[in-house]
Amino acid sequence: MLKSAFTPIYWALSPKPKSPNISSHFITNTFSNSTPHVRQNSSTNPIITPSSAYIHLPFCRKRCHYCDFPIVALGHASTQTHDDPRVINYIQWLCREINATKLDGKLHSQTPLQTVFFGGGTPSLVPPSMVSSVLETLKMKFGLSESAEISMEMDPGTFDYKKMEDMMLLGVNRVSLGVQAFQEKLLKSCGRAHGLEEVHEAIDIVRKCGVENWSIDLIASLPHQTSDMWEESLRLTIEAQPTHVSVYDLQIEQGTKFGSLYAPGEFPLPSETQSADFYKMASRMLCDASYNHYEISSYCKNGYECKHNFTYWKNKPFYAFGLGSTSFVGGLRFARPRKLNEYMKFVENLENGSVNSSSDDNINTKDTALDVVMLSLRTARGLDLKHFQESFGSSLVYSLFEVYKPYVESGHMVFLDEQRRAIKIEDINNSLLNDINSERRVAYMRLSDPNGFLLSNELIALAFGVIDSWKDYPSALQEAT
Repeated sequence: MLKSAFTPIYWALSPKPKSPNISSHFITNTFSNSTPHVRQNSSTNPIITPSSAYIHLPFCRKRCHYCDFPIVALGHASTQTHDDPRVINYIQWLCREINATKLDGKLHSQTPLQTVFFGGGTPSLVPPSMVSSVLETLKMKFGLSESAEISMEMDPGTFDYKKMEDMMLLGVNRVSLGVQAFQEKLLKSCGRAHGLEEVHEAIDIVRKCGVENWSIDLIASLPHQTSDMWEESLRLTIEAQPTHVSVYDLQIEQGTKFGSLYAPGEFPLPSETQSADFYKMASRMLCDASYNHYEISSYCKNGYECKHNFTYWKNKPFYAFGLGSTSFVGGLRFARPRKLNEYMKFVENLENGSVNSSSDDNINTKDTALDVVMLSLRTARGLDLKHFQESFGSSLVYSLFEVYKPYVESGHMVFLDEQRRAIKIEDINNSLLNDINSERRVAYMRLSDPNGFLLSNELIALAFGVIDSWKDYPSALQEAT
């Protein structure tokens, strides 16, 4: 069964906790030397100019018991950080990295940034003046659209009305609020630095400051979490009326406090069946409250999808800056060091030209096809088969049809026509696999909600096998959207 999100190849994908593993195919490289590792593959159109940037601000008051992100713990009482040398020094190195980033001559003319995402860590611990420095550096280097979506992860207890207003004046227009649970007991048990009173205060601040576009993040499958607790968290979230909700299933990571205390599926953690029930409950309650389930872990009111995250789901290039972040530029997935000293050495190497983080001449077609399938199947839109065929050929489309046909019968996979109407299994059996042009009749392939999403790890693994054994792949990719 899929946990309801995955381990991101780029830190931007994940409000806390860390979302679930994609596969070893996508694991971000970490390293102990000053030269980061890379993954050489990528998008169906590697010359697209990035129009999104992820900024990693690693500061937290303390490390949560489930967290294995690259963070810097400032201390539980550290909410005023305007004169903290650790924060000041990091922001300086971050801006140096942005300025030293090479603009690839093979890319089309530079497009101003359309989205910026401040993730962490707890970005709301960083003073607005330093956030302003980062935004100004981005604007000078890449340009920044006046209508850009600028998102920031913010934790309860780390901001007041004044800080929220100051962030909004800088252009922050989307807030991802790390609530995680509405039970004091659960917040304490997972090591969160905030309590329930601070949760309600933070929601009040966001609403009274007039933040129109904001999200509540929740964690399912916490130790000792019951069905009643989870239902209460969902109900209180709906009552708070955010425009977006992210639901993540707890992952037990090695090296964390939870990793030393608990084993997945064993008490006091919920069983896989209970976790699946939590996921189904979230899908039912949020959809009943008029939220659209547009991605495995993401729900929104009409028009409030996270534009930044769609960069990832559509496999488009993006910049990333800061500790442990992974960018995707010029066909290159490039992971920065997770340790501060190594990160600073990386920035120095970037400045002197000994590191190239933005181009790759060796695009791996199989990896690219897998990226497209894997990322597309995370979304309600699903895989666009017409564009996929144009890029990778009809034989691969036929193979995917064959491997997924039993899951259409079981209700875990849905084939859709151009009008996004579900195609009956008998129509697929009678014409789809016997007609040479039948792949054009089926326009999209998607996982069902919620049962298909719950099995997405297993279903996507089937695509791994099909693509790995693919023989007649094209030597050069055709442009696709």
